[in-house]
Amino acid sequence: MRNRYLDLLRFLAIIRVVVYHVTGWATLTLVFPAMSVMFALAGSLMAASLDRSGTAAVGRRLRRLLPSLWVVAAVFVPAMLLTGLALNWRVLLWLFPITDPPANGWGALALSVIWYLRDYLWFVLASPLALWLFRRAPLPTLLAPYVLLLVVELGFPGAPIVLRDFGLYFGAWLLGFAHHDGMLRRLSNRVLFPVAGVLATAGGAWIYTHPGARGYDLNDIRIGNALWAAAFILIALGRAPATAAWVDRNAVLGRAVTVLNRRALTVYLWHMPFVVALTPLVDVVGWSHQDPVGLAIRVVLVFALVGLVTMMVGWVEDVAARRPPELLPGGRRSRPASRGGPTDPAPPTGPTRPTPTDPATLTPADAAVAAASTARLR
Repeated sequence: MRNRYLDLLRFLAIIRVVVYHVTGWATLTLVFPAMSVMFALAGSLMAASLDRSGTAAVGRRLRRLLPSLWVVAAVFVPAMLLTGLALNWRVLLWLFPITDPPANGWGALALSVIWYLRDYLWFVLASPLALWLFRRAPLPTLLAPYVLLLVVELGFPGAPIVLRDFGLYFGAWLLGFAHHDGMLRRLSNRVLFPVAGVLATAGGAWIYTHPGARGYDLNDIRIGNALWAAAFILIALGRAPATAAWVDRNAVLGRAVTVLNRRALTVYLWHMPFVVALTPLVDVVGWSHQDPVGLAIRVVLVFALVGLVTMMVGWVEDVAARRPPELLPGGRRSRPASRGGPTDPAPPTGPTRPTPTDPATLTPADAAVAAASTARLR
């Protein structure tokens, strides 16, 4: 059955990502390491899909993921070609971004969140082998990305970005495997909480002693990010309730959670262009980045514009998932919420696989300088 707690986690993660990109508040990355959480939820889903469909799940996952990207590319790639982007074979990477697709100056900033899809594609392609290894040697497989991250960060800082992101985020993906297989839930409190405490302490110490360009922003501190996020995921998923029926007791909250889960990929892909476009405009009218009222106005405007574009093109996610297209998900037609799971930049999260003992960006740019920065956003 659908676990509304996992829906709620993704709902909160997407909201956190958007608010962070508007405000640039580094504290948000510490309070809720949203990207690692989304990768963990996606890993749990991928394990469930592989159990159901075998390696065919890879193609199905890509079918769910790519059409929304193609809609974005259909709008922005022609605009970039008209404003200086060179037309060559690399433009085809917008169809399948196994590495960063090309972009011109403004496009590199507005579309920099594409890094998530690039990493997601790599993780999906690696999942059949990774799950096979994980179930034969869980702990060594789980530790491998963190060892890779240490080696890359401490010894090879110029390593390819995909390799660095494997070290940073694939550990969270594998924790999603552990969640799906029920391994996290079977850990006793006497094991789970001390392990999470050690990881959080080590991560916090690294973050404190290795501040980045923006202070204690996790996106600038990869080793601290990985350790802190692993501790967060262990608690958030290791003690996840079997359900969260209370989410649907409030009709507004329940509908909002459903809509944002079904349209998470669309919201993720489209929010950054609006953040970039609005930053210079709101500065002109005096809505300062330092002013709480100005920040609130920016957040509201971004969500309003994302809501409009989501109503226009979000139905592509329904078509990709082979659901009847809906303007606004969660209505009468989609009421059987027990089927399927949340949509990700990760699609619906499947149930935990029963076992014999289990019954049941991109470094994100500061919004104040978003229009001028060319950094990758996370």
